[in-house]
Amino acid sequence: MKNFWQHIKLLRPINLITSAFAMVVCASILDGINDTKTLLITILVVVCYNAAANAYNDVLDYKTDVINRPSRPLVTGHVKKRTALYLAIILFVIGSVLTLELNRMAQFIAVGLALPIMIFYSKFLKGTPLIGNAAVAAILGLAFIFSGAVYEQINIMIIPACLAFGLTFVRELIKDMADIEGDAKTGLNTFPVKAGLEKSARVSITAACIIGVGAIIPFLKSYYGWPYLVILVLGVEIPLAMIVFSFLKSPAIKQAKQFSEVLKFSTIVGLMAFFIDNYVR
Repeated sequence: MKNFWQHIKLLRPINLITSAFAMVVCASILDGINDTKTLLITILVVVCYNAAANAYNDVLDYKTDVINRPSRPLVTGHVKKRTALYLAIILFVIGSVLTLELNRMAQFIAVGLALPIMIFYSKFLKGTPLIGNAAVAAILGLAFIFSGAVYEQINIMIIPACLAFGLTFVRELIKDMADIEGDAKTGLNTFPVKAGLEKSARVSITAACIIGVGAIIPFLKSYYGWPYLVILVLGVEIPLAMIVFSFLKSPAIKQAKQFSEVLKFSTIVGLMAFFIDNYVR
């Protein structure tokens, strides 16, 4: 049973639950919550791809995880690399086959865009300064575009996708700041490794300010109402402001680790801002 749990842990169940929840919220926003079959397929595609990417990423990140994340199942030896790779392949295939039940646009976004970016990122882009961060952010943003395509309402999901992209970009950069020691020792050329913590903090501050201002514009343009603004301020704007002021004082690895977790929460809250605003209005 312990070994079974380690295989589940490899796939990062909390992330999978979060991605499934995100698809439910998107379906609610797009008035597709009652289409149970389509919703289930959408959830399974996103969860399978997410789980596969997590397993594949751990295979390729083994050396850095020895230093940065020594409790990961591959590092502890509870899961073999070959097993993790097979799991990734199987899950990628299952997710791709399931898209055949969806429309052509959804198929293209999943199999033609998201899948190649996931594989290409893990293999080639992870150590590419800023481009790798943008690739991860694009993958998450595409999940929202994918949901919009499923229900043929991509336009409604463009703003949520942009917010998810921005928050994820900042989070990925801050995660790289937190992992700078392990990445440097294993030769992974992330932006913090190449430019240092000070410059990385300045880029993070700039990106956080752009996202913070950009996220308010939909309210000012009357796309969303007061419920959106209130939740956005509490769950997104305040955390972004904390990052800006903290990094302005003195960026440190410990701070980066804390803010990385905070921004994961902010992405979920940002999605809820769209959902609650849609429900209330």
